[in-house]
Amino acid sequence: MITAVRTPESVADAVGHAAAGGRLMGGGTVVMAQVNSGSLGSPEIVSLRRAGLGGIGVDGALARVGATATLTEVEESPELAFLRDAVRSVASPTIRNQATVGGNLFVPQPYGDLAVCLLALDATVEVAGPDGSRGAPVDVVLANGVAPGEVVTAVRLAVPAPGTWFYRKAMRRKLNSAAIVAVAAVVETGGGVVTSARIALGGVAPRPVRAASAERVLIGRPLETDVLDEAGRAARADIAPFDDAYASAWYRTRVLPVHLRRAFLG
Repeated sequence: MITAVRTPESVADAVGHAAAGGRLMGGGTVVMAQVNSGSLGSPEIVSLRRAGLGGIGVDGALARVGATATLTEVEESPELAFLRDAVRSVASPTIRNQATVGGNLFVPQPYGDLAVCLLALDATVEVAGPDGSRGAPVDVVLANGVAPGEVVTAVRLAVPAPGTWFYRKAMRRKLNSAAIVAVAAVVETGGGVVTSARIALGGVAPRPVRAASAERVLIGRPLETDVLDEAGRAARADIAPFDDAYASAWYRTRVLPVHLRRAFLG
């Protein structure tokens, strides 16, 4: 039973409530469902809406996105236009108006498509806690969360150069559906071959994962069909697929190479 809803107006106050055991809430798209089902696990909700954690700032190729910035704000940001297709594949406009960037880091797969993108972008997560502030690699936060009493305040990322960003999400229906397979990647080429690759996958493990095996296949080779098919098959070594209402583990494994190739070649 919920006995209190706190609305701190500073990061310090939010940290204090979190340290006392309050359940942090950004947009409420996940937390309120847990409230309704009785599975929240805390009698106190700490809403971050007034804690000063919003906004999107871009300085050259570096972007800082506040933890309570909504997916709609990301979608409408001219500087983050490369993320628009990915964000528009998330749920419905009503959900995107509420769901936050920080909250997306803690959504279990096959949801959390923006988190897949942030992993591919090698984002840094800004975290505030009782011992001060720190930066944490996004892959560490996705794997381990943050410590009790800590609050995600923002994410920082480098905007990829034109022609280096790739994204594809396979769904059961065109809109408002979770991922069967999601592929996000930053891949640079030179002299006709891949010089660097960072590929993240969603929908194929309990959390977003790096496709390190696929990356190794691509380095030094051209982005061509046969190479991408080989990379897609190699990526199966990096996943831990599951059964759910959208697809079976077998199906996710089977179609992964197809969607990895399509992420790059259409």
